[in-house]
Amino acid sequence: MADTFKDHFSSRAAQYAAFRPSYPPELADYLASLVPERSTALDCGCGTGQLSALLATRFARVIATDASAEQIANAKPHERISYRQAPAEKSGLDDVSVDLVTVAQAAHWFDLHEFYAEVRRVLRPHAALVLITYGVIEADGPVGEAVSRFYYEIIGPYWPPERQHVETGYRLLPFPFREETAPRLAMRATWSLDALLGYVDTWSAVRQAEKALGRKPVDDFAMALRAAWGEPALEREIRWPLNLRVGRV
Repeated sequence: MADTFKDHFSSRAAQYAAFRPSYPPELADYLASLVPERSTALDCGCGTGQLSALLATRFARVIATDASAEQIANAKPHERISYRQAPAEKSGLDDVSVDLVTVAQAAHWFDLHEFYAEVRRVLRPHAALVLITYGVIEADGPVGEAVSRFYYEIIGPYWPPERQHVETGYRLLPFPFREETAPRLAMRATWSLDALLGYVDTWSAVRQAEKALGRKPVDDFAMALRAAWGEPALEREIRWPLNLRVGRV
């Protein structure tokens, strides 16, 4: 993994920590309900710890790993979370030591064959693996239309190929486990115009488009979004549908 790690996020790790949306408490409740014991959760590809912090409200200990040192450095400390720079395929944990393994918005970057072998090694009996991804951002009216056009038409060609797995809710990823049906959940945020622009600026496709086209497409989008938004101080609801794949080893 160390030789093939595709690092699309370290250069904007601080922005990632500041602008990425938060997972809903209902997700924590559901994840905790999947397992008989809540001693240790392993959050792989943890980024700056958005899901790790949520897991820490339900589990006694959370081991949060990411291959990016910058992401780990920008994670918010928590007394129940142990952040470690490590690839998902080599957690360094003991055999049969984990009640729950989670991956949020990162499984499409993994060597899944090796990762699944690691999951089988560390999970306890009756434990669970959950892959989580959130879909394309949604907003009502002209704001949603402006974001959709920018996402698909302007920077669409600059998304990495792995992005298709996010857009299809991980349904195309191999998943060799006994699968369970998950509830329909969504992330929701009430954001200002500046918050939404900050979030969009964390997208990996924006970085690639900048290299090819310069900053103008992003600036044009910001202008279009401001026109669609109306009063700049107004806050609007933003949504991300959650897709979960839940498996038992």
